[in-house]
Amino acid sequence: MSRTGLIAGGNWITDHVKLIDTWPPQDALANILGESAANGGSAYNVLKNLARLGAPFPLEAVGLVGDDADGRAILADCAVHGIRTDQLRTTRAAATSYTDVMTVQSNGRRTFFHQRGANALLRPEHFDFTGTRARFFHLGYLLLLDGLDALEPDGRPAAATVLARARAAGLITSVDCVSEAGSRFRSHVVPALSEVDLLFANDFETEQLTGVTVGRGDGLDRRAVERAARALLALGVRSLVLVHSPEGVCACSATGETVWQPAVRVPPELVAGTTGAGDALAAGVLYGLHQAWPLPRTLELGVCAAAVSLGSPTCSDALVPAEECLAFGRRHGFAVPPA
Repeated sequence: MSRTGLIAGGNWITDHVKLIDTWPPQDALANILGESAANGGSAYNVLKNLARLGAPFPLEAVGLVGDDADGRAILADCAVHGIRTDQLRTTRAAATSYTDVMTVQSNGRRTFFHQRGANALLRPEHFDFTGTRARFFHLGYLLLLDGLDALEPDGRPAAATVLARARAAGLITSVDCVSEAGSRFRSHVVPALSEVDLLFANDFETEQLTGVTVGRGDGLDRRAVERAARALLALGVRSLVLVHSPEGVCACSATGETVWQPAVRVPPELVAGTTGAGDALAAGVLYGLHQAWPLPRTLELGVCAAAVSLGSPTCSDALVPAEECLAFGRRHGFAVPPA
């Protein structure tokens, strides 16, 4: 069977974004200057981003939403973007997951209040790969999906069962985590890596998974990033590790290939918010990999999609077709890669 398309499962979140005049001290008041609702969560963001990039392949959703206004809005949004929702089910057992995003007008700083909602109920039995012809399966975010993060008797998270079934059905598996503070990366993510073909991890997550300090900003250590990426391959990732940060992305493959792509030099006046930039990068990379692009061009689309996404405070509204994203990056140029 010839495979084409991408199926994504995991977090389906409505971001309720509130623009406030100041971040108040405890017991004080701040004024809400504006508010909006937008998509959030790995599965939702990646699929919507791929649709806005003009992906020429089918897109399918897996997950749970509540029987409420947010859930109905998500289903309607998927319909508008051509995303199949046969496996995006509605439950009355919990509300649609949402996040209140408080954004300070003067500096763009954001604070998140998250309701796990229906996402916490997602379990392996909600995933059916027998009828899909998709080529890729993307799952995220690990550590923010209670039912899939639960450890099974073999010591692996339930997510590993889902990923193993996807691989057995012939799909290429892709995974992303949430940047959780705590110690669960080693106990709840590492045991699943042997079922992961492609792993997306930002600088913080990479450090938590490997114990290798990679640095931040001007202190980002190129050799440490590559060492950490190879450590993730040694921990079980089967094909490709993608370590990303505001400075760009480094890809290390199981065949020994290492490719760096610096971030786009986005003028500060074009930055409206950074929410969802990591998911935009993932969508761009998955687009290129699906289309069998060379890895350098694939990574270029990833950082260009991330750069374009900064033009809106939402996760996806600024995204444009892939060629326009690439043109945006080339027009503004790319940063110097770390030494």
